[in-house]
Amino acid sequence: MVLRVGLTYNLRREVTLGLPEDFYVEFDEETTVSAIAEALEKAECNVTRIEADEEAYVKLKTLKLDIVFNIAEGLRGESRESHIPAMLEMLNIPYTGSGPSTLAIALNKALTNHILKANGVPSTNFQVFNRANDKLRKNLKFPLMVKPLSEGSSKGIRNDSLVKDETSLRRKVSWIIETYKQPALVEEFLPGREFTVGLIGNENPVVLPIVEILVDKLPNGANPIYSYEAKWVWDTPSKPLDIFQCPANISEELEEKIKHIAVKTFKALNCRDLCRIDMRLDKNGIPHVLEVNPLPGLIPDPKAHSCLPEAARAAGFTYEQLICTILWQALKRYGVQHLFKNLDLVKIP
Repeated sequence: MVLRVGLTYNLRREVTLGLPEDFYVEFDEETTVSAIAEALEKAECNVTRIEADEEAYVKLKTLKLDIVFNIAEGLRGESRESHIPAMLEMLNIPYTGSGPSTLAIALNKALTNHILKANGVPSTNFQVFNRANDKLRKNLKFPLMVKPLSEGSSKGIRNDSLVKDETSLRRKVSWIIETYKQPALVEEFLPGREFTVGLIGNENPVVLPIVEILVDKLPNGANPIYSYEAKWVWDTPSKPLDIFQCPANISEELEEKIKHIAVKTFKALNCRDLCRIDMRLDKNGIPHVLEVNPLPGLIPDPKAHSCLPEAARAAGFTYEQLICTILWQALKRYGVQHLFKNLDLVKIP
């Protein structure tokens, strides 16, 4: 029996007039979709590509699929990343990755922060601004970071998002609210080193080698943050910046702290199969969670500096093994791992 796999995704497009320049930055290039499809086909799966648009439900309902490999970010709305998983649950079709509630919560930085704090996970102090003239809480001291409340892939996080005075704060909050049609999250700036941590698995997820983002290697004059410019403008496959180090050059003690926090975060938010967690050290060297991404990028090109594939390569994965291991973890979670025949492509059984 050939395993029938649906591949759900959203393709990156040219930005039309009136939209922010980074509107589609979370969506995937055709090259990534094709690389995932080819990896699954190498494992002798029958792959059907399904763009996650308004027609997706009908296609999912019509096709006879054993499982869906989901990388869809969703078209619009505050729960957009939950749309495909919610459809699949309605149709009783297994799928890779986290469920609708986890995806909805993780996209909202304030909700994520509340849950992490309730579970004893170190995270940042923050305030949600619904209006630019909201009063700044006294426990928040400059410098501060200003971000959209519900975006990923550094959308809305620009080099000038690190603000050092009241005027800059109000201007940036106003820009976020007007540009992204959502509240702004204002959080304390953590001055220490920045890391991102990839995990694969479920009950006992495997923590991949830790990636350090060397913000001190950014261009002269840049703020020490992993901004939209740093991720998508200054660092490109044609002119890559030397800003990633994997495995990170850190002490065994710090490595264990970061891994412990990563697993605790993964379980607190009920993540599944794969996840990437961004952290930064405070002035005392204590790791704090910045963001949780249960739908991390899976760009195949090493020069693109896609963090989860970068960590997987450092752990000895080929790209095909990364994709097939994610699928295997989902199949095992549903108790149908016997459907997958090519175990040579599974790195974490």
